[in-house]
Amino acid sequence: MPRLRALLFILFASSGAAALVYEIVWLEMLQLAIGSTAVSLAVLLSTFMGGLCLGSLLLPRFVRASVHPLRVFAVIELGIGLCGITVLQLIPMMDALYAAVPLEGLAGILWRGVVCALCLLAPTMLMGASLPAISRLTQAAGQLGYLYAANTCGAMAGSLVAGFYLLRVYDVTVASYTAAAINLLIAAVSWMMAGRVTHRVEMAAAESAGRNDWAVYTAIALSGLCSLGAEVVWTRQLSLLLGGTVYTFSLILAGFLAGIGVGGAAGGFIASRTQEPRRALGICQVLLAGAIAWSAYVLAVIMPYWQIKPLNLFAGDFVRCAAAIVPAALLWGASFPLALAAASRGLNATLATSRVYAVNTVGAIAGALLASLWLIPSIGTQQSQRVLIGLSVVAALAVLLPKRIALITIAAAGLAWFVPALPWGVIAYGRQLNTKEDIGTLIFAGEGMNSSIAITELTDQRLFHVSGKVEASSGQQDMRLQRMLGHLPALLNAQPRSALIVGCGAGVTAGSFVVHPSIEKITLCELEPLVPKTAARYFGNKNYHVISDKRTRVVSDDARHYILTTHDKFDVITSDPIHPWVKGSATLYTKEYFELCKQRLNPGGFITQWVPLYESNREAVMSEIATFFEVFPNGTIWGNDTDMEEGYDVVLLGQNGPAQIDIDALQARLEKREYWPVTQSLSEVGLGTAVQLLSTYAGDAAGLHEWLAVAQINRDRNLRLQYLAGLSPSAQTAPQIYSEMLKFRKLPGYITGGKVETLRKALRGQF
Repeated sequence: MPRLRALLFILFASSGAAALVYEIVWLEMLQLAIGSTAVSLAVLLSTFMGGLCLGSLLLPRFVRASVHPLRVFAVIELGIGLCGITVLQLIPMMDALYAAVPLEGLAGILWRGVVCALCLLAPTMLMGASLPAISRLTQAAGQLGYLYAANTCGAMAGSLVAGFYLLRVYDVTVASYTAAAINLLIAAVSWMMAGRVTHRVEMAAAESAGRNDWAVYTAIALSGLCSLGAEVVWTRQLSLLLGGTVYTFSLILAGFLAGIGVGGAAGGFIASRTQEPRRALGICQVLLAGAIAWSAYVLAVIMPYWQIKPLNLFAGDFVRCAAAIVPAALLWGASFPLALAAASRGLNATLATSRVYAVNTVGAIAGALLASLWLIPSIGTQQSQRVLIGLSVVAALAVLLPKRIALITIAAAGLAWFVPALPWGVIAYGRQLNTKEDIGTLIFAGEGMNSSIAITELTDQRLFHVSGKVEASSGQQDMRLQRMLGHLPALLNAQPRSALIVGCGAGVTAGSFVVHPSIEKITLCELEPLVPKTAARYFGNKNYHVISDKRTRVVSDDARHYILTTHDKFDVITSDPIHPWVKGSATLYTKEYFELCKQRLNPGGFITQWVPLYESNREAVMSEIATFFEVFPNGTIWGNDTDMEEGYDVVLLGQNGPAQIDIDALQARLEKREYWPVTQSLSEVGLGTAVQLLSTYAGDAAGLHEWLAVAQINRDRNLRLQYLAGLSPSAQTAPQIYSEMLKFRKLPGYITGGKVETLRKALRGQF
């Protein structure tokens, strides 16, 4: 029997590992279609967890207890594996269906839900049925707690393997087939075990859970709500403190799951020995109020200034992450087997398992939705944690004696009162806060639905911070880049009438189009609704008040989703998303994304793309440029640096059609009276003449072909860039990268005009 139990734990842990690989893959793939806004992610997560809930409830109703549990488990795992392979092929087809029916508002949200349900409902229902199915082997809540713990620890391993190996080295196809192979192996072993393990069908206990079971279900539902709500809040804060790379998110998820897994084992141990599991469940919720307060204190007071020098960056980040979130995760993990033990008194174990699992999952769905869509954008992370402390107390009071209400409430109120706010310096500078000698003066700080924002002021410039990094500023170098992104494509286009700007930032790039006389429509696509409002208020004099311009339409959406679903076409598209090491931003650098952009360009239209050389590495930069040139083979590179040997960031320029740049025609346009505002805008950043503007030329696709020969192309199915860039979020190798690029620079024949020799001299003079 001990061997059977050990093998069962291994199988259940493996099942959890495969499930997390699928979850990460499916979330990544579906976000490409439905977008990565908080609303889209909430719909996606709700569909996933809703399937788990339905599966746990439906299994006892539709699968007879006489069927051997291991055979049921084998069929479930086989079904999950087959669904995993099917979903891999289905999602790309659903992308096309989704894009064919573009809807906005509530209808758009419901359509997102339909697409997610069609893809995920079947496999997630099977995943949700696995624990109730295996619960028929034992009526002991403690043993089920151990199985739950094994499954969760396996999920932790799956999250790390997927984030640090399968998706980093390979792609979603390899990851999916690996998970499917695990499912098929589990199914085969389980089926063989069924022939050796006797299954005794016991008389089902009363269907009623007793008059007080509502209290247990209420407590475990609120526990699930608080756990997912806290995970959303802490993920927002930890992504600022550690840097929002794909690896950071894997570490956060792994730390959370590790705590739940170990806590589940501890809860199973307690459940098998206590006569009062209800009381133990209540005590867990009381302790959770303290654990949430502890996490808030660590995140706001200790972590921003905690220096660790471990063997590598990820080890140190995991230690800091674990210190913050594991204590609470342990208690949430212990709550499940304790609730199971309390609910199974007088109820068949399978029914108890399915009901506890279902209400816990429903609570988790509510917590994720509540925190991401309402609490954080409405009252911020500090107040959100206070609310979660209060809800933990409500969960405790549901199962503890009334005489303890006053004491518990007073203690919780004290804990909530002392929950600290995250320092504004973290919102502004993230993990680089400790390296800053002068962090400036805070003007504004806000927490939006998708991002946290800060505006600061130094002696000579104003800075716009998004999610822990400087996204834009009024400094000369940033202004130069922002104006280049807009003016360069608008001037090379003979008569641009429409422009799409991806990413608002301080609004300076979008504002560049305001002064162009032919522009009739400016579409500004920004993920976070708070950003344009803040840009209008604090950078209006730098962005020509573009937000309030009558030609401007602000779209609060994920750019990938907007470009996929819109039928509009543009003369200019300019893209300045957040840094590519930030999780999710790699979707705006893929070959498929650039192909979508090309389809949205009018004939002869231009596109510009920002590529940072700072806080990046050679492989990531090469991947960004090579991917762009795959779609725009006549593309060019334009450097943003007054000293061309130092390097900072660059602009990629592509055209929907053959390339042609006439210096004389460009200068003539700049000298026209109606273009004086454009000339003035460029002169402010040292680019007031055609030669000055074109002297930023740093190379083209043909010249860089040899340098880019080994570059990895960033595609939707691998998102290679986020794994490459995420390895070096603090790298300082920009000068070396730029110097390498310039070795291949040659002035192409399609740059013509009488001032070509003047331009050549200007380029040579930069060395």
